[in-house]
Amino acid sequence: MDDVFRALADPTRRSLLDELFREDGQTLSALEEGLPMTRFGVMKHLKLLEEAGLVVTKRVGREKQHFLNPVPIRLVHDRWVSKYAVPWVSGLSDLKTRLETPMEKVYEIYIKTTPEKLWEALTTTEIRQKYHFGTGIESTWEVGARVEIGNAQHGVIIGDGEVLELEPPKRLVLTMNCLWSDDVKAEGTTRVTYEISPVGDSCRLVLTHDQLREGCNEEVFGGWPMILSGLKTWLESGQLLTTPGSLMYT
Repeated sequence: MDDVFRALADPTRRSLLDELFREDGQTLSALEEGLPMTRFGVMKHLKLLEEAGLVVTKRVGREKQHFLNPVPIRLVHDRWVSKYAVPWVSGLSDLKTRLETPMEKVYEIYIKTTPEKLWEALTTTEIRQKYHFGTGIESTWEVGARVEIGNAQHGVIIGDGEVLELEPPKRLVLTMNCLWSDDVKAEGTTRVTYEISPVGDSCRLVLTHDQLREGCNEEVFGGWPMILSGLKTWLESGQLLTTPGSLMYT
C-alpha cells in the first residue's frame, strides 16, 4: 500500500490515471499527447504506476497498451476507507463504473499463497462462495466443459459459460454469460482469462475480461475489484470481506 500512496501523491501520475479512466487501453504515444513533458518523462511515471500495480500493460503487435487497474485502490478502500465511509465511497465507485466505456478490462493482484492454492480457490465451489458474492462455481474442468456460477442452496444461477483453455495451475480461460438480470443477459457472451505466475512467496494473478461490447453494462465487469480483494483477503488471512454485496447469497 505504501507504493500505491506514493504513486498517487504525484499530480502527473494522477493525471495519467484520470486519462486511463477516461479511455482504457491507451498507448504511450496517446498518453503523452496530453502532458507537457518528454516521452521519457511519461515513461518514468508509467513505470512507477506499474510498479505500484495501478497500471497493467499488454502488448498488441508493436504497441503496448496501458490499462487502469483499480484493484489496489479497492484494497486501500477495504483497509482504510470502507469502515468510515462505505455509503459515500460506494457511490463514487458506482459513478466511476458508469462513466467507463470498456472494450477490455485488465486487473492485477499479488496474493501471498501458492499457485496450487490459488487455482483451488478459483475452481472450488466451497472456497469461491467465500469471496464471490456467496456464489460457487461448478464444472468438470476440462476443455469444452460447461461452467455454472450460482448458489444451489438458494436456487440461484448468476452465470454460465464454457472452458476454453485449461492449464492448472497457470492459466484458465472461460466464456461467461451473465444471467442475473435481463439487462446483463442482453450483453451476450464475454471471455474471462485468469493467468497465475509465482513471484517469490506469492502469486501474481492477472484477470482479463474481454470481448465486451463498447458501452457494455457495467454490472458485467464492475464486481471484479471487490471479488479479487475478497479472494486475497481469504487466502492470506482466512477472513471474509463484509463490503456491500460481498455476501449477497450467503
